[in-house]
Amino acid sequence: MLRNPDFRGMFNPVQLNLPAYPFKIRKDDSCHYIFDEIRKKYLVLTPEEWVRQHFVQFIIAEKKYPKTLVRLEGGMKLNTLSKRTDIIAYNSLGEKVLLIECKAPSVKITQKVFDQIARYNIVHRIPLLAVTNGLEHYFCRIDFAAGSYSFLQDLPLYEP
Repeated sequence: MLRNPDFRGMFNPVQLNLPAYPFKIRKDDSCHYIFDEIRKKYLVLTPEEWVRQHFVQFIIAEKKYPKTLVRLEGGMKLNTLSKRTDIIAYNSLGEKVLLIECKAPSVKITQKVFDQIARYNIVHRIPLLAVTNGLEHYFCRIDFAAGSYSFLQDLPLYEP
């Protein structure tokens, strides 16, 4: 595995609390890139991208979400601000079923992170939420009819 003590675009991965996956990583000049199988292109390898790519592989390989129904960094409008969601997964009917917010491993999962995904979900209205920094993962099911939510021990398997 490639390692470098200085991250600024360099590859110095943190061991995540997710399975290891065989990523395609390349180095150009002094920057490392990771191949994104969803978008079919190389992206600058940042700590957050390291987590995002792991979590995408996790939901595809372990939770059986079809790769074709996963979308990364989709744009959205929140009030007058343009925002980007990290990962959204759809069911076979094209309905949004899972919203995932990824943070770098150095970012603690705090109320501020939960508030961020909750604000995004005002727009999307997705019943299943996940927040991760690669080390900690939190899963939540939203019941819009009852106006309530519940935390889950694990992310459910994909349901078509």
